[in-house]
Amino acid sequence: MNDKISVDFPATGERLAPHHASAETLALLTRRRSTTAVGLSAPGPDAHQVEHLLGIAARVPDHGKLAPWRFILFEGHARGSFGTIMGKVWAVKNPGATADQIAFEQQRLERAPLVIAVISTVIESHRIPVWEQELSAGAVCQNLLVAASAMGFGAQWLTEWYAYDPDIKDALGLRSGERIAGYIYIGSATEEVVERPRPRAHVGRWKA
Repeated sequence: MNDKISVDFPATGERLAPHHASAETLALLTRRRSTTAVGLSAPGPDAHQVEHLLGIAARVPDHGKLAPWRFILFEGHARGSFGTIMGKVWAVKNPGATADQIAFEQQRLERAPLVIAVISTVIESHRIPVWEQELSAGAVCQNLLVAASAMGFGAQWLTEWYAYDPDIKDALGLRSGERIAGYIYIGSATEEVVERPRPRAHVGRWKA
């Protein structure tokens, strides 16, 4: 990992180039591949890198300048403490679960040194459609994946059951209308990943 990779964010009102031609960026996007959460380990991003990651995450299309998303970070002991809550919720809803199964659910967030929950915080009855606000939250997740890769880390975007469970949402303090767009697991990759089959895009061209 290169902890020296850092670029200052522009100041409000600063004039920016309309494009940033970069073969390195194209190579990264061409070869970007998620690293499974179980294939991640310490070290994770340090405090400065985390701040930079979140700043990059927020640089997404955002119609209406609503910033319809927020973040919840799980680091250190917080992963295990919230994992205890996850295990209890799982046990109540799966009364036949074994001790090993419950322990597995408790340890989900400990698969990586950093987990970022991206929360979609749409504003309903706004001139910007809810769908567009939700798409902005999805773009935040993708920016995190790309930025983590550029910093030298592996990352995976997951949802799983605890992104949709109402009791987990309550435990996280989600307000009415808020949803979990995803949990972004970030850490050091323990091994190379293997390219998977990619679907062929369906492309159509409108002809006048």
